[in-house]
Amino acid sequence: MGSPPRPRRGDGRDGAYALAEVAYESPAPSRRPYPPPAVPESTWPARLTVIAAIALQLSLPDRLAVGTRFLLPALETVLVVGLLVAAPRKLESHHAVRRRITVGLIAVVSFANGISLYLLAHNLLHKKIPENGHELIVAGVLIWLTNFMIFGLWYWEIDRGGPGRRAGGEDGPPDFLFPQMTDDTIEPAGWRPEFIDYLYVSLTNAAAFSPTDTMPLSHTAKMVMGLQSIISIVTIGLIISRAVNIL
Repeated sequence: MGSPPRPRRGDGRDGAYALAEVAYESPAPSRRPYPPPAVPESTWPARLTVIAAIALQLSLPDRLAVGTRFLLPALETVLVVGLLVAAPRKLESHHAVRRRITVGLIAVVSFANGISLYLLAHNLLHKKIPENGHELIVAGVLIWLTNFMIFGLWYWEIDRGGPGRRAGGEDGPPDFLFPQMTDDTIEPAGWRPEFIDYLYVSLTNAAAFSPTDTMPLSHTAKMVMGLQSIISIVTIGLIISRAVNIL
C-alpha cells in the first residue's frame, strides 16, 4: 500500500500536516501488561481501618447501638484478633478461608453501622425535639466516618477478585479504572492499587455522592458505589436538616 496523500503546503494547514505526519510515522504505543506483576501487599492499613471503625462504633450513644452497646463491637474484636493471628502481615497469594472471614467481618461492621443509621434517623425524624440533639449530630458524623471506612474495605475486597489475588498476580477483570492505569507517564506500567487508593475512592465518593477520578467498571462496583452515595446523602441530610433546629 502506498503512503496516504499529503495536503499541499501553503494552504493554511501546515501545522495540521506536521502533526498528522508525526502521528503517521510514530509506532503504535504498546499496551500495558495485564495483570501487572505480583507485588505483596501489607494488611496493616486494612486492619487499622477495621479497628478504627469499631472504635467509632463504641463512641456512639447507647440508643444508637445494636442490642447492648458492646455486643457487636465485642464480636468484631474477636474476628479482628483471629485475623491478626491467622493472617500474614503481607498478602502474597489468595487464601479462600481467610478472605471469607475478612468479608464476614466487613459485613458485620456494615450491618452495625446500618442499624445505627436507622436508629439515628428514627430519633431525629420521629421526635419533635430529640433529647440531647448535639449528641445525635455528633453521632451522625461518626456514622458517616465509619461509612467511608467500611466502603473503602469493600472496594479493597471486591476489586479484581480481592487483595490476595492481586498480590499473587492472579488479578481478575478490573472493577475500577484508576487514573494511573491510563497513563504510563504518571505511574509505571506495573502499577497496582493498594488499600490507601481504595480508601481515597471511598472518601471522595462519600463526599461528592458520585465517583471522582476513579470510575467503576463492573456492575458490582457501580452498585456498591451507588449504595454508598445513597447512605452518605441520607446521613448528611439528616445531620444538616436537624442541626438547623437543634443548634
